[in-house]
Amino acid sequence: RVAGTERAKIDKEVRSAAALLKLTPYLDRTPLSLSGGQQQRTALARAIVKNASLVLLDEPLANLDYKLREELRAELPKIFAATGTIFVYATTEPHEALLLGGNTATLSEGRITQFGPTIDVFRRPNDLVTAKTFADPPLNTIVLKKSGSSFLLDGGVNLPVPAELAGIADTSYTIGFQPHHLSLARPSPSAVPVRAKVSVTEITGSESFVHLDFADVRWVMLEHGILVFEPDQTIEVFIDPRHIMVFDANGRSAAPPQMLAA
Repeated sequence: RVAGTERAKIDKEVRSAAALLKLTPYLDRTPLSLSGGQQQRTALARAIVKNASLVLLDEPLANLDYKLREELRAELPKIFAATGTIFVYATTEPHEALLLGGNTATLSEGRITQFGPTIDVFRRPNDLVTAKTFADPPLNTIVLKKSGSSFLLDGGVNLPVPAELAGIADTSYTIGFQPHHLSLARPSPSAVPVRAKVSVTEITGSESFVHLDFADVRWVMLEHGILVFEPDQTIEVFIDPRHIMVFDANGRSAAPPQMLAA
């Protein structure tokens, strides 16, 4: 209205944004009569209508119920692409960042640890802090000694060193891998079996999170479906060396620069 926009155009754009964000039933409400989640969506709709060049969203879906949150997560990438606006979206949920795509900056203790295309930051973190920040469930880690072409695990198990890391020095490294890269079935011929003890199993219905004790560390294995294990039961699981991340004593990635930039 201040910019001299015609009333009909204002009404059209407001109703379009309201429909997009499931706010049409609340157009006659006052701000104080809206719930926290409705106020969050109203703020986003206002930014869309204004055609702002830059919008900061601080966990805009945090106060929504599960169904609506999932619906809007699926719609947000389309909204971002359609408006041409630069959105800075703050979230504590890695899977939300992966869903939205674009570029991601990971922050730890107020410091940006890495910035780049979201998939690259997730797959090729440049340090252990970034890898742990961008992981949910938590990243599985263990400190191992490299000897020749293998990392040495407890129990006489040798984990093959990936070909691109063959030239790194024989010393101690922290190995990291995502919970979905620890599995009950052998995912590849190079995968290595290890025996671990079950601590507890969390079942969500469609997925099972199996907490495992190996040597002096706790790992989480993510498997689809319902898995039932007894506490303290020893099971065999597989680590796939194709998906491990290797960090030196300073927490920096041991991968060569060309691998990190690939």
